Amino acid sequence: MADIVQREVIYLWYYFDIQFRQIVGYWVLGMGLGSFISVFGKEKIHSLFIAMQRKKLGVLGMIPASLIGIASPLCMYGTIPIAASFAEKGMEDDWLAAFMMSSILLNPQLLFYSAALGPTVVIIRFVSCFFCGCIAGICVRFFFKRHAFFNFSSFTVIANRDTDPNLFLRFLKNLWRNIKATGLYFLIGVVLSVLFQRYVPENTMTFLFGKENYGFGVLMAATIGVPLYMCGGGTIPLLQQWLASGMSMGSAASFMITGPATKITNLGAVKIVLGVKHFVLYLLFSVSCSLLSGLLIDYVFRIT
Repeated sequence: MADIVQREVIYLWYYFDIQFRQIVGYWVLGMGLGSFISVFGKEKIHSLFIAMQRKKLGVLGMIPASLIGIASPLCMYGTIPIAASFAEKGMEDDWLAAFMMSSILLNPQLLFYSAALGPTVVIIRFVSCFFCGCIAGICVRFFFKRHAFFNFSSFTVIANRDTDPNLFLRFLKNLWRNIKATGLYFLIGVVLSVLFQRYVPENTMTFLFGKENYGFGVLMAATIGVPLYMCGGGTIPLLQQWLASGMSMGSAASFMITGPATKITNLGAVKIVLGVKHFVLYLLFSVSCSLLSGLLIDYVFRIT
């Protein structure tokens, strides 16, 4: 019995060591990129968004608004105060919706970290999140013309912690906070991927999320994205293992949309500024966008 346990520990450590070394570099560089943008580029991002107000872009404003949301390295509790300040300056709700939706789904560090899954996944993640942001803005523009969609009055602004006068120290402190916030989830993700790799048969993953199981895999991925998504750093190792085991690109895209959209901390922040009715609409939109994106991507891959 002791020999069996020892053998299993050796196998698990072997898998953990390989998985960890494959992706830890992407994680560290992603955290560094996010902290760099947060410290040195945050004000530039804000000024770009404010400059949009001077241009009469109309519905085309969803494009830069969604791109700026993706470029924002802040968590949702950091993004909402910015959106609130934009709203006070007269920014339309549709542009704010595009900005906030894409910011929820993606940020620079997560996009860079996703490079561990290959360039195809990076492109799919970027494009799908960008279009989800644009579509969210379009929906608010056409269905809430005469009614405010957001209510920022009840949101409490969290104090800015990037205040050290030394920019290098400010960067290091920001980086350390990012590592502390995501490091545990990163390790949990690696451990879970190791357990999947060791104990879950590959044909099971192929059946649940496989390329041949069109539609069902996307639905399953969207469903498990709700309870399983911890943070971007924790899900990349899982996705890496699932894709290697036969998960379709559409299923992966569906998981990458539903997960962050329904992450508990994001939901808490979003509900404060939406209210119950609009919050339900947000959930329905997120799940619908996840399913449609996954089905479309799988269809494209099937015909090419």
